[in-house]
Parts: sequence; structure tokens; C-alpha cells
Amino acid sequence: MKVYTTDKIRNVVLLGHGGSGKTSLAEAMAYLSGITSRMGKVTDGNTVSDYSKEEQKRQFSISTSVIPIEWEGYKINILDTPGYFDFVGEVEEALCAAGAAIIVVNGKSGMEVGTEKAWELCEKYKIPRFVYVTNMDVDNASFRQVVEDMTEKYGKKMAPFNLPIRENEKFVGYVNVISETGNRWQGKEVVPCEVPEYNKANLQICRDTLMEAVAETSEEMMERYFGGETFSEAEIRAALRTNVCDGSIVPMSMGSNTLCQGVYTLLDDIIKYMPSPENREVAGINMKTNDIYHADYDFSKAKSAYIWKTIVDPFIGKYSLIKVNSGVLKTDDVIYNVDRDIEEKIGKLYVLQGNKPIEVPELHAGDLGALAKLTAARTGNSLSTKATTIKYGKWKISTPYTYMRYKPKDKADIDKISQALQKMTHEDQTLKMVNDAENRQTLLYGMGEQHLEIIASRLLNEYKVEIELSQPKIAYKETIKKNSDVEYKYKKQSGGHGQYGHVKMRFSASGDLETPYVFEQEVVGGAVPKNFFPAVEKGLQDSVVKGPMAAYPVVGVKAVLYDGSYHAVDSSEMAFKMATIQAFKKGFMEAGPILLEPIASLKVTVPDAYTGDIMGDLNKRRGRVLGMNPVAGGKQVIEADIPMSSLYGYCTDLRSMTGGRGEYAYEFARYEQAPSDVQAKEVAARADKVASGEEA
Repeated sequence: MKVYTTDKIRNVVLLGHGGSGKTSLAEAMAYLSGITSRMGKVTDGNTVSDYSKEEQKRQFSISTSVIPIEWEGYKINILDTPGYFDFVGEVEEALCAAGAAIIVVNGKSGMEVGTEKAWELCEKYKIPRFVYVTNMDVDNASFRQVVEDMTEKYGKKMAPFNLPIRENEKFVGYVNVISETGNRWQGKEVVPCEVPEYNKANLQICRDTLMEAVAETSEEMMERYFGGETFSEAEIRAALRTNVCDGSIVPMSMGSNTLCQGVYTLLDDIIKYMPSPENREVAGINMKTNDIYHADYDFSKAKSAYIWKTIVDPFIGKYSLIKVNSGVLKTDDVIYNVDRDIEEKIGKLYVLQGNKPIEVPELHAGDLGALAKLTAARTGNSLSTKATTIKYGKWKISTPYTYMRYKPKDKADIDKISQALQKMTHEDQTLKMVNDAENRQTLLYGMGEQHLEIIASRLLNEYKVEIELSQPKIAYKETIKKNSDVEYKYKKQSGGHGQYGHVKMRFSASGDLETPYVFEQEVVGGAVPKNFFPAVEKGLQDSVVKGPMAAYPVVGVKAVLYDGSYHAVDSSEMAFKMATIQAFKKGFMEAGPILLEPIASLKVTVPDAYTGDIMGDLNKRRGRVLGMNPVAGGKQVIEADIPMSSLYGYCTDLRSMTGGRGEYAYEFARYEQAPSDVQAKEVAARADKVASGEEA
């Protein structure tokens, strides 16, 4: 592949609902540009971008892939992203590397939740965008309906650049709104034709909208427009490029990916109207001077780059996908990783075409490429020279809130599983492992249940290790409400030295739920010698790990040793420790034991129309709604306190209640006393385990 300068590069991300046609559009672009000699199909599992076995098996995209194509002397880096919400982290990474977006809408299904989410992401990151309507060769696909729906939702900035020509229910051509000409497909060729009569009224409306947008780009244009002058096609295109780049106009076009119709025009429009990196800004911090460093994709400045994604594949190895923010990266350059404080020689430079690495001699500012085998590098790291050390801010990725417990099928695979998951977390920033030592479980966090299921499947297929996913144990805790006064004598005689330890203890609530226990001694007259006090405390330490009621960790207990007795020969540290353990069990159960459950502060963001359903559902989950706050986009943030046990499966339920439009976030708030039915259930579960021999 040739080397391209900054002005000849376009970085374009494909966004949209799952199944809208992003991958088949990328495939059509690859075919037209000559990368492939025949078009692959998602259903056949032979597309350039869906190259992993998991994607081929499931027939949808799971990770973002890059397809650089050469078109009319330009390089277009196409970023094909997943449409399913469980893989939103992949989309957010791709937006970090992109300079523009194409929101793909299925002409048959029309506007969907994924369309709205894609639009919101473009607004959030201020990304210029096109809307491309697919499946126009299907009978009931309606470009007009999509235009009307999107104009109603997003206003007059929606501007159709092309209108479909249909004959006998077939998609045969398009009308170019800018040049006011008709075009028909004859095989792969496009031939001019008359604008059909039924298109003329609509063409005039679309044309007037475009002319108003062109006029608004400058005062001189406005005067000419009101003076009745007509603009030349070159003037219109130059003005529209400004409008598209600042987001005041969103061009709409359409086509058929499978027939490669409309894709040629779309590629031309990407070059004509979408910004090159030199028109965009990017800044970091110069770590030597602490000044802001305006890299701005300037090839003449010191070289710097940002790792926007990592691929760790057992078959193709590790690649750090980079965006060059300034300068020109060349083969064998030595780069400094600011975040890891390490210098590495980059060796060869690549561009990735799906999973196929293509060697290139250099990468100019604004281009996307890949570096192989940078051992220390991670997604989000900044690369520069040691002489000019630049650090870029980390791109924010969604937080995973869905979690499940995982266990190895074969205990011998524990280390292998840990290493494989470690590699996966380098690749997927929305995957998190947590070791919950208190409850003796390992947890896997992801963006949804499907996400975690795919991780388990990948472990089996790629790393040959198997895990079982199950419902996690809730981190309940045990404490007491009342006071108790107990004694326990531990006595054993077995020939020779015996065992003797005798303690009298008082137990009460300490009022501090942050610490397991508080130990005090009020022994007088040496009834229990001082050298046995540490053994008594060790007995308490062991006792609070698994409470006597339901085997959960104990908190908030005050234990006072006030009396006891000892034997000059038979008493030992072990005897006093055992006496304390038994005294604790007895004293705890006599002091009104209660179960504490973790409470989370929950925020649910939903469109206004769903607030009633959400609040009703939260009440069923024992949630306490604290209030609602309106936010932009006709949405409400519902704030509530809710038991953590009620959040299991909430991601799936919320999506089904809101059609995928709802989002939630939570954080641990505090512990509260659990209702008696919850406590009884946990105590019974412990009793069952003891009875079955699972637990002593």
C-alpha cells in the first residue's frame, strides 16, 4: 500500500443498529476499491472485517476492524464497528480514531435504537456524519420514510444528496440533488437519464434546503442568494463541505450493498465532503515543559501517536493499533511510551486490513496503522520521542456493570484461564476481573450477559480452557443488635498434657460496620494471663471470617474478655483460641444476629415515556426511588437506592423494558439490615449446605 499524506487521508467509522448492513457496506467498499475480487457475505462468514471464528459463527461483528482502501488517490480508513450494545466499548474506541462517521440505517427497518445511539455518540464527540440507507433493492425499503423520521427527530440539518429512482418496484438509479441530474445503473456502469416526473417536486424541496444551507456559510453568499443568483456546482460543493465538517448539515444517501449500487457515489462523497485529519484538532501535554502541545495532525511536528486499540490474538499475535497525532512514523523508529516509561524500537510498520497485516515504510500524521509486539504497550498509552515527551488524555470507555461468577471446569486450568483473561482485558477495556476474597468467588464484569457468554466461548475456542458462569454470591455481612454474656470452657484430656482454656466474654454491637470486630480485655487478678490475650484475639479473627448464622463475614462486633481461668500445665494458646471460637459462636447467636445487605446508589437514564415503567419495576425490586432529574434529549435520570441482590439481570430487563434505550450506572453506597425473609432464606441455604456436607 502507498504512503499517503495527511490531506489525502479520511478516517471514517461505520455506526448503526445491529444488522443494519455496516459489514456488508464495508465489504462493498473493499470490493469496489479492488481489495477483494469477489464480495463476501456475513452469512457465508467470508467478509474482510468479520474475521474471528466467533463473529463467523454468530454472524455479527464483535470487535472493530479496520479496512484501509485506496480510492481516487486518497486513502479511506474504514472502521467497521459492532452494532450490539454489549460491544459499545469497541465503538467508543473506534470513535477515538475516526474523524467522521457514516450512520448506516436499514431501509426496510427504518430508524432503530442503534441509529439513535449512533447519533448520540456523534453528538457527544462532535463528529461530522453521513446517513446511508441500505437495502434499497428490497421491495418495502423506504428512503423517504427514513428521511422524514430523521428530519422529525433531528431537524432540518438532514439533507438528502441523492433520491432513489424506482421502476416496476425495482431500484434502478438515483437523482443527484446537487447537480439535478438523473443516473441509472447499467451493470457496473452509471449512465445519465432524465429525472422522473415523480422525483421533481421532492428534488426541488431538497435542493432549496441545500441552497439555504449554502447561503448561510457567509454573508456574501447570503446576499447573492437573496439577490436571486444561482451558485455554481463548485461553490455549492465547497460550501457544503464546510457545512458537513461543522455538523450543520448531515448528508443522506442510499444504495444496495449486495448489488454495490450507491456505494461508488458514497465513496466519492466521503472524499469530497468529509474532513481530512489536517482539519481537526488534537492536543496533549508536553511532559518536559508542562505546556499544552497542539499536535493537530501536523506532519512537521515531533512524532507522537496514541494507541486506540489492542488486538491480542492467539493466531496472529499482538498488535497495537495507533493513530499518528503528529510527525511521520518510520520503520525502525525508537519510540517512548510515556505511560509505561519505556523506550522500544518499533521495527516494522503495518496497516491492518481486517486481520491481514500489510507492511508500509511510514505513516503520516492522521493515519491509522499497527505496531507488532510492543510488549509493555496498552490501549490508551501515548507514544512519542524521549526528546519531546507527549502525553494524551485517555479516551473514556463505558463502565461494565453486569457481572457473573466464574469457575474453571478443570481446576488445573486456573493459571491458563487467568492468563487468557488477562490478555483479553488488554484487548477489551469493558472486560474486568475481580477477585472477591471475602465471599471466595471470582467475578467477571462485562457490558451484558451476551458479552460474558462470548468471552466464555472465546476462552474455549481460542485458548482451549473452559469456565462455568453462574449467579454471583451477594456480599452479605452479619452483625448483632443486642448484647450477650457467655462463657466457654475448652477442656481435653488425652494422656500427658491436656488442653484447657476458659473464657468469659461479653458481645455487643460496636456501631462501626467498617471493621469486623473491636477487642477489649477487662481481666483482673490474672484470671487469664496476659500471654493468652493474643490467642483470644486470634480466635476472634478466625471467627469473623465466616459468621455463625449464614457463613458471611462478620462486622461491627465488640468483644470484651472480662474473666476466665487457666491451668498451669494444660493451658495453651491453642486452647484459648478454641475456647474463644466457641464462645463467639454462642455469644453471637444469643445477641440478636442480623443479616446486612449491600445497597447500591442507582441511576437509570431513560426517555420520558418509560419513567413510569422503570419506577414500577424498581419498586418490585425493593428499590427506593429518591427523585428524577431531566437531562438533554428528552430523557430523565431516575435515582434510587436498591439492594445489590436486585440488580442481577437488570441489564437485560432494562433493555427489554425500554427497547434498548435505557442505560444505568450504580455504585456501592452502604449496608442495611436485610428483610427477615431474605435472612431466613440465606440461613436455610447455609443449613442445606451443612446438611449435604458441602460446608462444615
